[in-house]
Amino acid sequence: MGPTTAVRIDLIASAIFIAAVSVAGWAGWASPPVLFVLVVLFSLAGPLGASGTRTLLPRLVPSHALDRVNALDTAVYAVSDVVGPALAGLTVALLGPEAALSIIAFAYTGAAICLSYVPRLPGLASRHASLLRQTIEGIEMVARQPTLRGLAISYSFYQITWGVLVVVVPVFVVERYGATESSPVTGALWAAMGIAGGIGALMAGRLRTTGRERHVMAIGMVITALAAWPVAAEFGLGGLAIGLMIAGVVSGPIDVALLTLRQRRTDRTSLAASCRFP
Repeated sequence: MGPTTAVRIDLIASAIFIAAVSVAGWAGWASPPVLFVLVVLFSLAGPLGASGTRTLLPRLVPSHALDRVNALDTAVYAVSDVVGPALAGLTVALLGPEAALSIIAFAYTGAAICLSYVPRLPGLASRHASLLRQTIEGIEMVARQPTLRGLAISYSFYQITWGVLVVVVPVFVVERYGATESSPVTGALWAAMGIAGGIGALMAGRLRTTGRERHVMAIGMVITALAAWPVAAEFGLGGLAIGLMIAGVVSGPIDVALLTLRQRRTDRTSLAASCRFP
């Protein structure tokens, strides 16, 4: 269907199902089974938007601008991670959860309308190939290409660090401040890290990582390890805050380098050919 259509489907479906959750709340139908079904339906379209965006961006800009567009993309995500929860919390406090969900649905609708100005790019895969066959071809492509294979392995280990931090940081704050006052402290820590990530992403675009992606990722991952231990682990709350901000700053260049290198190493011609079957 192409990346533009995939993203549009995700935005429209998200608007519909978030609006349905809001209506269910207003009408008093928001029982756990109803919410469960609506949330599952909402989540199903998510991969279309995520993969569609990552496929769309490199096809809209020349190859020499990949690092800059990836830097902007990563910085926008970082800012959204900070501003979004804050706006959501304020809206819920002032207007209630149903109104907040309605605003989110309108935001998805507005995004879908804005996407009409983006060129509708065609898909590379054959419509005659089965979903299973395309999945197998994609896995084989990553397994055969040394760079893609290495990125998949190294970045998976790197993401484990963030998975651990998601659990450890709130637990650490609760142990120090108690459950009552832990939420604002935890939120401030993640906000600081998100701001640092946005700054790091913009720095990566400024420094031009193209051709140096491996070095940028390796150095960034080593710095992240040092930020986790001993900085964050051995120096109390201050050390944790500094460690998270350091990890946030280097996460921007790591993500930009990963996206740029992966895009440069994914042969679009080979991808199109491997997805055409008789």
